[in-house]
Amino acid sequence: ADLVTQATSAPNTYVFAELLQQPNVQALAGQEQYGGFHELLKVFAWGTWESYKATDGLPPLSPAQQTKLRLLSLLTIAAAKPSTSAIETNLSYTSLCSRLDLDSPIDLEHLVTQAIYNDLISASLNPASQTVVITSVAPLRDLAPGSVADMIAELSAWSGRCDSVLADLEAEIAKVKSEAKRRHARETKAEKQVKAVMEVGEKGGSGALGGGNMLGGGRMTRGNSKKAEEDDGDYGDAMDVDGGNALGGGGGKKRNGGGGGGVGSMMSSMFGKSGGRSGRS
Repeated sequence: ADLVTQATSAPNTYVFAELLQQPNVQALAGQEQYGGFHELLKVFAWGTWESYKATDGLPPLSPAQQTKLRLLSLLTIAAAKPSTSAIETNLSYTSLCSRLDLDSPIDLEHLVTQAIYNDLISASLNPASQTVVITSVAPLRDLAPGSVADMIAELSAWSGRCDSVLADLEAEIAKVKSEAKRRHARETKAEKQVKAVMEVGEKGGSGALGGGNMLGGGRMTRGNSKKAEEDDGDYGDAMDVDGGNALGGGGGKKRNGGGGGGVGSMMSSMFGKSGGRSGRS
């Protein structure tokens, strides 16, 4: 019984499962004089201040034991989060003072501050809204008998939620992949259509350009023919000029007539002379 009192009063002792397993401590159970110490140790192991107040026949607590039991109770209250997500980490001053049997919010703030400095919880005080915001709790409470089954059920439910989330993620991934595949197919089809249109346009442009070349070639041919005719005319003119010069006629186009007249005169003169000679004969 004295060992139980020392353990429950020690400032840095928060786990009592090993002490509960000791044969001499277990021998206290059921005894009329010291049985309450065994029950008190179980309250410190997994109970709360409320369970201590509700159990009859327990030994009175010293100030150190009261403070420790309130700290352990704060761990349990903080770990038992409500189902409503909006207030899952917020605990009101009024509720905590009532459950921990504290007289004023100042006493509660001192207790919470002590728990924070002892690394039992991570929390912050909000006097304006009269709440304690707890973000983490140290795993320093023992497991009560029969709680393993509840833990297994809770872990199984958590595992089921994880499986459901993974299934949703896999379905979403498959949906994204399918959409990406369809989008790729559409883009490939569009690229093929654009390529086909460009090829048709290039073929049509080449034909039109070839026709233009042919037309241009025709123009070039006509131009060449015209130039050849002009060249031929010039050559004829040159021949006429040469002929005119040889026969005594004038050169150039304007002198073609004169040149022709020269030829005619020459011919007439020749025929005239022949006639004269014939007459003389």
